[in-house]
Amino acid sequence: MLHLRVLCPAERSEQVRELLAAEPGAAHLTALPGAAFAPAGDVFEAALTRECADRVLCGLTDLGLQHSGGITLEELDTVLSDAADEAERAVPGDPADAVIWDELIARTGDDSRLTMNFLAFLTIACLLAAIGVITDSPVTVVGAMVLGPEFGPLAALAVGVVRRRRDLLRKSGTALAVGFPVAMAITFLADLLFRATGLLAEVNLRHLSQVDFVYRVGPFSFIIALLAGAAGMLALTSAKSSSLVGVFISVTTVPAAAFATVAAVVGEWDRVISSVVQLVVNLVGVALSAAAVLWLSPATRR
Repeated sequence: MLHLRVLCPAERSEQVRELLAAEPGAAHLTALPGAAFAPAGDVFEAALTRECADRVLCGLTDLGLQHSGGITLEELDTVLSDAADEAERAVPGDPADAVIWDELIARTGDDSRLTMNFLAFLTIACLLAAIGVITDSPVTVVGAMVLGPEFGPLAALAVGVVRRRRDLLRKSGTALAVGFPVAMAITFLADLLFRATGLLAEVNLRHLSQVDFVYRVGPFSFIIALLAGAAGMLALTSAKSSSLVGVFISVTTVPAAAFATVAAVVGEWDRVISSVVQLVVNLVGVALSAAAVLWLSPATRR
């Protein structure tokens, strides 16, 4: 279940009380009149089932409490209560299937910003992937795939499309459009250094048996990207973040970007083109399927 805390001005208190009292998925309703002083007002708390959380948040934001007060929502790991169990039974559906839009928008919005940390992680992931290509090491390439932070902006892009949020589209688009070129440029310079020191001299991109999947584009490239994007969005909406590791390993984005830089340094331009195509196919596939999952969600039109 989730813990809801609402700070509201006194003139809105009766409406908040009625909204929470009428919600069958709410338990442990608590009112603290005059408990808030900055801004001044009343405080309401409740335990909510995930299935009703989006509906309750919608009602509270319709009252404008995000402007005149405050609304917070946090996960409860353990709840021992007959009242809470009854609230779970009273609301149809399964908690794992519930989409809490405000939570999803906040989470993807935080992950979609072009920050120094985002650039650092993406660059390090590209450098690792480039070393994996040079050494023909699939383990290193997989490590780079897990480290890459690109799913955050892709998920935000999907949410922005479905919810028509231009701010998310702008932030996620900027992160991807700037992040990958910057990471690839730094990796390209590192590849030049590797070549100048002899570390790249013996590489033959025509005989990489372990990591050739990085640049080989085929029907399954797009299918895998679609499946990974769907799984990733399901993991985000159901709060099963552990499943995202499998998504990261499935998507050939960072490795393709790194392979393109290595191929450019050694003059294998056909490999550069195929790697860039692989990168684009995976980015598009993930974003499309993530958006499709949200469109198919019963909570999309709230």
